[in-house]
Parts: sequence; C-alpha cells; structure tokens
Amino acid sequence: MTSPSADARHRPVMLAEVLSALEPRDGGIYVDGTFGAGGYTRGLLAAARCNVIAIDRDPDAIAGGAALVAAFPDRLTLVEGRFSDMEHLVHRFGMTMIDGAALDIGVSSMQIDDAARGFSFAKDGPLDMRMERSGASAADVVNQAETEQLTRIIGVLGEERKARTIAKAIVKARDVEPILTTQALVRAVERATGRQRPQDRIHPATRTFQALRIYVNRELDELAHALSAAERLLKPGGRLAVVTFHSLEDRIVKRFFAEQRSTRVSRRFFAAIKRQARSRPCRIRGRVRRNCVPANAPRHLRCRSISTISRFHKSEAGTDA
Repeated sequence: MTSPSADARHRPVMLAEVLSALEPRDGGIYVDGTFGAGGYTRGLLAAARCNVIAIDRDPDAIAGGAALVAAFPDRLTLVEGRFSDMEHLVHRFGMTMIDGAALDIGVSSMQIDDAARGFSFAKDGPLDMRMERSGASAADVVNQAETEQLTRIIGVLGEERKARTIAKAIVKARDVEPILTTQALVRAVERATGRQRPQDRIHPATRTFQALRIYVNRELDELAHALSAAERLLKPGGRLAVVTFHSLEDRIVKRFFAEQRSTRVSRRFFAAIKRQARSRPCRIRGRVRRNCVPANAPRHLRCRSISTISRFHKSEAGTDA
C-alpha cells in the first residue's frame, strides 16, 4: 500500500492546473520534460489512454521511475537527458510531433529534501547542486570565481541587492578555508547580511543559493532552448504548460508566449503557471485570451489560446514533479 507521504511526494502541487491546460486525450503523445518523482507523468497517464515520453537530467529521478515504467510499459518511455534536447529525444523514439508538453522549472522537492545533493540552505551537506552529478559543482564556483564574477552571478541570477557584499564575504571566508558545505556557505552569507530575523520574509541565503543553482545547471539557457524545442514539436492545436517559480523564469516564459502570440502562425495553446512554495497557501490570478476561427481554416489562421496563471511564492521551494 502506498503511504500518504509517498502519495504527497508523487503529486505535484500544480497538477490540476497542468492537466487542465494540457487536456490530455486518448491516443495523444505528451512530453513530461521534468519527470522528477513522476507526478505529472502519472497524472497524464491516469487522465487519458495516452503515451508519455518523460525526461529528466537527474539519474536519481530516472532510477526512481523504474516502478512507474513497469506499471505502464506500453505507454511510458522514460529517458535520461535535458529537456532542451526534447526534440532530439522525441525523434529518437520515432515520433515527429506531440500533442502536448509540461515543464516544471527549477529544483525538485526530492532534490531539496536530500541533504547530500547540496541544494538546501536548511540542511547541511556537500555544496554540490549539480542536477546531473557531473561538471562543476557549486563548491567549485564559490571557491574559484573572482569577486566580480560572484557578484554578477548572485546579483543577476539571484536578484540579490547585497550581491557585492556577499561575494566579498565568500572570498574572505574561502581565504581562511575552502567552502565545501552548504552550512559553510550559509555562514559566509550571514556574515554579510546578518542572520534571519523574525520579520524577514526569506532566509538571507535564499537568493545566493538560487543563483548558484541556476548558474551551475545553466537553467535559464536550458529553459529558453526547451521552449523553442517544444514549440517546434507541437502539432497544430498542441498545448504547452510551463510551471515557473521565480521572476527570471517567469519573464522568459511570458516573453516567449508573447512572441508566439505576435507571429502569423497561430495554432497552439500556451499556459504559464507560477508555482507557490509548498508552505504558502496559494492564490491565483489568471487571464485567458482567445482568438478562434473555424478548425478548417488555413493553418496561419487557426485558433490560438493563451492562458496565464500566476501564484504567489516564497523562499526555498522545489517542484513537486
């Protein structure tokens, strides 16, 4: 029997919104670009007798998905890779176009909850943050980058106003001894910002950890490439749902959707969904714009619907895919 905690782990907070945006149908082909714990994939497979190609760059997620693959051997293909490569991965399995795709951007809850992965400032562990467990780690960045580079990383990707002060504190701390753990980095940040106060909305290290994670995993580049790849793969009438958490992701997605609205080829549905942290009650604000013509009209005149759904968020949170 599946425990309640296991059920929660497998059920994304935004599952209902994503399924509503994708409207899965029997015989459809869907891509879950961020498999994680399998929540969106499981939801798609339960909602319709469809086929899903699920992608994740984290080998732990792929290993953890073996049971779900065994439960749906004829309808689920689970592949290790980056969602920016989804076009190549879909073609590898003999498919040319898809009916829909779901992307939940950022770090997953199971990655945050595993101290050994080094994503969380609330848990002590090695300062890693690599989703693929290969390449330069966050520890490599904080111990090797110059002050100016750290300032840019933290200031731009973390949107941290105290980026220069924090960068200097990191360099000063590493001059004494290498910063190799998450708590060592937290202490360095707190020397620059002070410890969290009761009235503080987020922990002082939140934006620094966010920035390093995005930098190490090239998340914004991956997102931009994934959006383009998904758009090329979608059939006329196909649907793309993207769940974002912070403003950098949100701006990229909304700018992309706006560009799609402005093109002459008007044939797909795009939904941007902003995710709240697991601990924050959610509120929704939405806008739906529709401009439809008969289904038998020329391709460039076909229906396009844009749905934008935003949710408030806070501090440290991961996707629950």
